[in-house]
Amino acid sequence: MNIDKPSICEIVSEEQGVRVDKYVSQHYPDVSRTRVQKLISDGYVKVNGNIVRARYKLENGDKITIEVPPALPSALQAEDIPLNLLYEDDELLVIDKPAGLTVHPAPGHSSHTLVNALLSHLSELPDSGEERPGIVHRLDKDTSGVMVIAKNITAQENLMDQFKARTVVKRYQVLVQGHLTPKEGVIEAPVGRDPRHRQQMAVVPESRGREATTEYTVIRYVGNFTLLEVRPVSGRTHQIRVHLKAIGFPVAGDKVYGVKAAPLKRQFVHAAIIGFVLPSTGEYREFTSPLPEDLRQALEAIEALS
Repeated sequence: MNIDKPSICEIVSEEQGVRVDKYVSQHYPDVSRTRVQKLISDGYVKVNGNIVRARYKLENGDKITIEVPPALPSALQAEDIPLNLLYEDDELLVIDKPAGLTVHPAPGHSSHTLVNALLSHLSELPDSGEERPGIVHRLDKDTSGVMVIAKNITAQENLMDQFKARTVVKRYQVLVQGHLTPKEGVIEAPVGRDPRHRQQMAVVPESRGREATTEYTVIRYVGNFTLLEVRPVSGRTHQIRVHLKAIGFPVAGDKVYGVKAAPLKRQFVHAAIIGFVLPSTGEYREFTSPLPEDLRQALEAIEALS
């Protein structure tokens, strides 16, 4: 199936009880499951002439019709933004993202993103049906550190499955206000939209949020602050910052959920380590990013004042 040109494809189910999105993805491996799900939700996939949901279970002999609509012109443009590459193979690349770089375009922010930089570095990226090709996870704009990017559909699906299964190792260095005790702990609290500030996230009742778990270990105390290693088990939006605020130890320099800290010009959150299985070889690898200069200097300044 060519998702770049308008077309209509038909296939007949030869399986029983398989989700329609999974079945279509298996028949067209060059199209991501995310893209297939978007076609289904937009009504472009029908079973026996009827619009269905992605979770619809097929019966043997069902006739599946897939209509590929005309592609909308992409506003994405390649931009010559330097990338700090930590690793690259035929399937993926690992980068050290600087603070201040947004990962993908969003309303009001269509340029100077990591995706724009990737389009300059790579000849093509996998089509995800949204303007975030190759992106399998995110870091906040003002969070620095290590990220993995998929270079093709196969790698993208593989990595997304690893994130979904929660087998990807993620370790952050985070500075919070106060002396956090005990020195090791687990924060378990649902995260969802803040009902008072819809642009922000918050710990909310279970009925209004999604379960979220964050593990932490104290690295050391620095003046009136605590330097932590934080391991998010789940991957909710702003999870680390929201969870630490909820237990009374807000992130230093965080203008939304945290507290001001004189030496810091941005939130002290750094993705230091990511570990996952390489889709190409099946080998588990970890990649590290050292603490950036601005955060190292902030720690030194805080220590000098204490």
